[in-house]
Amino acid sequence: MAPVPPEYADKKMPSGGWTDPKAIEEGKKIYKGEFKTEVNCSSCHGDDGKPKKKGARDLRDPKVVCRFSDAYWFWRVAEGIPKTKMKGNKGLLSEEQIWQVMAYENQFSHDGKPADRSCYKP
Repeated sequence: MAPVPPEYADKKMPSGGWTDPKAIEEGKKIYKGEFKTEVNCSSCHGDDGKPKKKGARDLRDPKVVCRFSDAYWFWRVAEGIPKTKMKGNKGLLSEEQIWQVMAYENQFSHDGKPADRSCYKP
């Protein structure tokens, strides 16, 4: 994985954010394109994290998701991934909304249930 740029290196999910029901519900709307049509994570990553398009990461796989630090994941949602179809959302979503969509996505690798990030080991 690419190193996280300095401007994202200190990003950390706000306390309780991974399991906050309200944040997760808002994240679901964002993920599914209900908040803004130009932000629709499910169009590539699928409704349940199972990729619909070639090259999209499988967000159901803990071996994939647990490799991401908060900072790395935030950076990729914000800026996208160069030379892929993963677009950045920095100009479309607030920082809070990026955390919300991450909290929703995190459930896919935890049997669809809210979960903390204890699986991540730096």
